[in-house]
Amino acid sequence: MGSFFRVAWHVMRKDLTVEVRSKEVLLTTLFFAVSVVLVFSFAIVREGRAPDDVAAGILWVAVSFSGTLAMGRTFERERYNDTLRALLLAPTDRPAIYTGKLLGLLILLALVEMVLVPLVGLLFTAPILAYPGRLAALLALGTLGFAAVGTLFAAMLVRVRSRDTLLPVLLYPVTIPVMIAGVRGTAALFQAVPDEAMAQFWIGLLVFWDAIFVTLALWTFEPVMTE
Repeated sequence: MGSFFRVAWHVMRKDLTVEVRSKEVLLTTLFFAVSVVLVFSFAIVREGRAPDDVAAGILWVAVSFSGTLAMGRTFERERYNDTLRALLLAPTDRPAIYTGKLLGLLILLALVEMVLVPLVGLLFTAPILAYPGRLAALLALGTLGFAAVGTLFAAMLVRVRSRDTLLPVLLYPVTIPVMIAGVRGTAALFQAVPDEAMAQFWIGLLVFWDAIFVTLALWTFEPVMTE
């Protein structure tokens, strides 16, 4: 077990070190996410007011779209010099490689969300500070479920020529339960009178889906990458 987490740590640190030096994926993902929010704000907000329940949907649309971009760009690097092949040939548990890639992606998306949430609150007058703990839990759990599936699919498609097209086609239908739970839970917190009980229900549902997605991804990563 110790070697598992050590390998995951090294893979995550490798990805983050490359990103700190280049900032390519972070800046690209952040620019895209901010652009999505800005476009929706100019299209929807009228006289300083946005329709009810819009802010939650736009927040999660920006997270999912930018997350898909980050997944593709992160694994694009592994094609150079057959880095992914070298990782898979290393004498270690392959689920540890998956875990390291997932952790690196989660940290990247967390940085993007730290900019997105205040921006959505500002442009759509969303009460992001009403229940910051529950909002953070919804974002963390929703991002985990989305990234768990996305990391697996991105690794599967890394050698496919049309991977940029296939990744969202495969990813979005599978992660619909996570997206619905994230949107509805966030909308419950953004209401004029926040529904704390409903938000808690969706948080519990996200925990359930995360457990399923992460378990299945860890279980299938090695046989999928072997083939």
